[in-house]
Amino acid sequence: MTETIIYRKLTEEEIQRLESQGCSALDWGRVEVEEGFRPVRVRNTHFAGTVKIGRHSGALPTDSETEKISGIFNAYLSECTIGRDVRIANVGVHIANYDIGDRVVIENIGLLDTTDNAGFGNGVKIKVLNEGGGREVILFDELNAQLAYMLCLHRYRPKLIETLQEMIRKSTEEVRNSRGQILAGATIRTTKEIIDVRVGEASRIDGATVLENGTILSSTEAPTTVGKDVIARDFIIAESTSVTDGAILEKTYIGQGCQIGKQFSAENCLFFANAEAFHGEACSVFAGPYTVTHHKSTLLIAGLFSFYNAGSGTNQSNHMYKLGPVHEGRLARGCKTGSFSYTMWPCSVGPFSVVLGKHTGTFDTSGYPFSHHEANAAGKTYLIPGFNIATVGTVRDGAKWPKRDRRLGRVKRDLISFDIFSPYTVGKMIEASGSLKRLQESTSKEVEEVYINGALLKRLLLRTGQKFYRTGIETYLWEKVFTRIESSIDSGWDKMQRALSAKSSAVYSHQWVDIAGQLMPKQRLQDLEHDIETGKIATIQEIYQQIQLIYDAYEDDEWIWVKNTCTEMWDIDLSDLTKDTLLQITDSYLKVKEKFLKLVIADAEKEYGTPSQTGFGQDGSDEEVSADFTAVRGTYEQNSFVQEIRETLENTRRCVEEVKKKVEKL
Repeated sequence: MTETIIYRKLTEEEIQRLESQGCSALDWGRVEVEEGFRPVRVRNTHFAGTVKIGRHSGALPTDSETEKISGIFNAYLSECTIGRDVRIANVGVHIANYDIGDRVVIENIGLLDTTDNAGFGNGVKIKVLNEGGGREVILFDELNAQLAYMLCLHRYRPKLIETLQEMIRKSTEEVRNSRGQILAGATIRTTKEIIDVRVGEASRIDGATVLENGTILSSTEAPTTVGKDVIARDFIIAESTSVTDGAILEKTYIGQGCQIGKQFSAENCLFFANAEAFHGEACSVFAGPYTVTHHKSTLLIAGLFSFYNAGSGTNQSNHMYKLGPVHEGRLARGCKTGSFSYTMWPCSVGPFSVVLGKHTGTFDTSGYPFSHHEANAAGKTYLIPGFNIATVGTVRDGAKWPKRDRRLGRVKRDLISFDIFSPYTVGKMIEASGSLKRLQESTSKEVEEVYINGALLKRLLLRTGQKFYRTGIETYLWEKVFTRIESSIDSGWDKMQRALSAKSSAVYSHQWVDIAGQLMPKQRLQDLEHDIETGKIATIQEIYQQIQLIYDAYEDDEWIWVKNTCTEMWDIDLSDLTKDTLLQITDSYLKVKEKFLKLVIADAEKEYGTPSQTGFGQDGSDEEVSADFTAVRGTYEQNSFVQEIRETLENTRRCVEEVKKKVEKL
């Protein structure tokens, strides 16, 4: 809304002209207009209460190449303020209690109204993660994944929860109003009913059925779309998001850059940055960044996810028919569930793991990242620890997520750490490797299977799992050290040594945590929550500022963790290196990096083996099968991913040789 608009009373001539064009008013004295108002552009409209109208002088674009003039046609307006060059046409019931910004288009709608003291979705409590309640998150415009995580999952800190809830309550009270807003450049077309909804700048509502008690955040840089047949109640939809094609939302928050549609339904759910949800349904789900569910017959319920991909028919159960639907499940970042995977909560799965089959018992494998879980015919869970460390899928995931960030606005509320190998995952690898070693040493060779927190593991895999984890641990640590050496060696010995030192501002924690997509030392999180509890951090904006500072310190915190871990594991002091030690480090890095990349290439090669060619060459000979496969899939040597990995391998070898030459000259 342009604040500088000055309104005046209608002249008698203008009133007569309006009445001659089918217009009427309960009291013409309460209808005011801006200078330059053109009565010819207001027809068949009734005015009730105070109505203020900006000038109509231009035309507005449509989906086609044509333009439509601004004006008010066939409408009933009550207690509204209307900006400049607005087009309102064909209102079935009325528009009441709204402030409408410049260049807004409202056409072919039924009802647009705001009731007394509306919250516009702010203040709604949703039962996320636990359908039985106890982890409620309060919706408000500036909700982000990290704040929601603390509010939902850290109920063991009652003072923290009480403080956060009070901060949010104050924020929601500031939003409450008896007048709604439709900000500049918004478009609302062919929509039946909108009640208590704030509509953001440049947003588009086209063909929705019912929108009630919600906010659509949007901007010119990051427009938001709500499309055909959408039903949404008690909701907030963030910028650069689309909710379309018959989606049904109730008590749900949709974060920035999300795509929701194709009849997907969600109730009591949170979806954060770049999540995608189509066809299926979700209930009481905490969907962290990049949660993806694309298939029919997929039910996500009472689960915590992020960077997650749900296979077709994925299903979970949170109800054991005892005390109600009170069970929860947690799949750490990067997990995948296969087609028709079933999991009975409570369960907890480690990061970047795969879950296949129907699991009828509960298990906790959260300490075993990159693992393969598969249920046998009896529903028992079998575990292969570390199996996914060097697979094609894992490597591709790390490359694709940053490229798929659809958030367009200047402010990106959710803070996201994309690294697959990090102190969070590698720390878990170290713990898991130690656990497997202890089990190996304490388990008799007569035993075929061992039991780990509800999952079964073949005894022979105890040694294999350690090898998988050792590959991941060494690849990460040596690469981090080598990268620091490579980037600073040209500056001379002293500057290189300083680059290998930790900053005094860095925070070391043996354990790292994943806070809904943001990785940080556990000590950082504890300090943050303590400052909130004691009042040192007093507002939501201050919380977000501190979270941003933690995010910005990631590289420094990561390095002090790497430095200390190298000392603990290999007794290497990176602050006091000799030339011989530097050469040993470069050789160790090359050796483990080559091993890792060759494992990835070998995994990719399986995609071109004979089993993968099944179904090709319909009605042809064996030679034609191969030719058909090549025509469709190309060759292994030509595959862009394989070429990229091979190029990485060659670059690694070249970089190591260059660094070794520079070390010799130091």
